[in-house]
Amino acid sequence: MCILALVIGAMSLAGAETTPIGEGSSLSAKDKTFMKKAAKGGMMEVAMGQVAEQKAQSDDVKSFGKRMVTDHSKANDELKSIASKKGVQLPSKEHSGKWTSDEAYMDMMVKDHEKDLAEFKEEANNGSDPDLKKFADDTAKMVQEHLDLAKETQGKLK
Repeated sequence: MCILALVIGAMSLAGAETTPIGEGSSLSAKDKTFMKKAAKGGMMEVAMGQVAEQKAQSDDVKSFGKRMVTDHSKANDELKSIASKKGVQLPSKEHSGKWTSDEAYMDMMVKDHEKDLAEFKEEANNGSDPDLKKFADDTAKMVQEHLDLAKETQGKLK
């Protein structure tokens, strides 16, 4: 639960940042906030996935962690490419989370992916930049897969 509180706190702070007007071609302040939150969330998914691969007791949880590392690394690279083209500076601080248990990790992954799915769908539907909207739409499909897998994995632990 401490990890979840830290993640939520970090994401809340990400939304509070202000960006000078004129950065990025067709990016609104909302688009930039989405990009920064997505970058922080993606880095957290990779970092916690790596920890899960090493410390999880369940093979299903280890496998889930490995998938998070693979998929979110790819999405993070794509987001970095878009940010670079649009002149947006993304946060680069790596997330370091403490491992408590397989159950706590999977509970966090379900909650996190539910929240992320809503944010990615919102950007896909209401964003102002076509490149970012496409990224959000494509990534929302991946996040939905992760959510389904997280719920399935979580169910195996009970």
